[in-house]
Amino acid sequence: MSVKSVLVVASLALSIIIGIVLRRDSDAASTPVSGPRRIQIGLSLDTLKEARWGRDRDAFKKRAQELGADVVVLSANSDDNTQVKDVESLITSQVDVIVIVPHDGKAMAKAVGLAHAANIPVMAYDRLIADSDLDVYVTFDNRRVGALQAEFVLGSFKDRTKDKPIKLVRIYGSKTDNNAFMFKEGQDSGLEKAIAAGIVQVVHEDWADDWKPEVAKRIMNAALTKHGREIDAVLASNDGTAGGAIQALREEGVAGKVIVTGQDAELVACQRIVGGEQSMTIYKPVEQLAKRATEVAVAMAKGQPVIANSSTNNGKIDVPSIFHDVVTVTRENIDQTVIADGFQPRELVYKSAPAE
Repeated sequence: MSVKSVLVVASLALSIIIGIVLRRDSDAASTPVSGPRRIQIGLSLDTLKEARWGRDRDAFKKRAQELGADVVVLSANSDDNTQVKDVESLITSQVDVIVIVPHDGKAMAKAVGLAHAANIPVMAYDRLIADSDLDVYVTFDNRRVGALQAEFVLGSFKDRTKDKPIKLVRIYGSKTDNNAFMFKEGQDSGLEKAIAAGIVQVVHEDWADDWKPEVAKRIMNAALTKHGREIDAVLASNDGTAGGAIQALREEGVAGKVIVTGQDAELVACQRIVGGEQSMTIYKPVEQLAKRATEVAVAMAKGQPVIANSSTNNGKIDVPSIFHDVVTVTRENIDQTVIADGFQPRELVYKSAPAE
């Protein structure tokens, strides 16, 4: 019997919640994992090359240990074939549930099918897996990330009119990452009226393959070659692409004079913010997200109900989804947000950022 999600819709307060009971087979549904064997969770990561994913992994493993579960972590180094093989390895290891951070949301539909054929439920973590019977999706509110970035850009130029529009460069993320499209959707919604009114003029835009800073730098260089210093803001979708753009701006001698957005609250980005080169980032409390995802994974392994507060269409089904909110971080509130939460240490944030 393949994995099934049983949806029970109920009204609570003024919101709708979805109770999802995830089970691998009828026996697992009636007999939760128990006894001497510990729950085994397979965690398939796209990459560990970005500092952010190490945080997720560590928080995930810590919470799993607290709940009496073990985590098998595999990283694909941004290779789709490797990631599918990683999932096959987890299936062979007979894990109870598989959590995937996909490199390519479409390519990993195959992995979901393989896991379900083995009666193993699958969670997409932070990035959606498309065109599959995915069981649950745990993530941040990624459209809100983009909306907050756009809001910041507009708020930085409140006096602009169509006679002197905001000249904007947009650097999107990787086309293989569904989140990149969600960030763009949020940005689009925030900028739509200003663009239509002529208050914002998008002078250059492009996608950064695999979120690589060096690709973002090339995009920024192209914009500077075409428009010179007549650029007001760079809407970069994450801190890595922001860093690439800022490197190009440094070389042009205008770093700190151009608004640059970001996301993930990486240490180097926080250093750039207090140093005046990056204008903002989006803080996503990854430890909270990882802990919640671990709790959901353990419940899935036990065949227990999981409460999802929303759903997301992945091209095949409406996937039960759990969203966490995000926070805008600037030089003015960095002490009260990422530093107060212990996400980044103050002594390092206020230390000069290394050259990139």
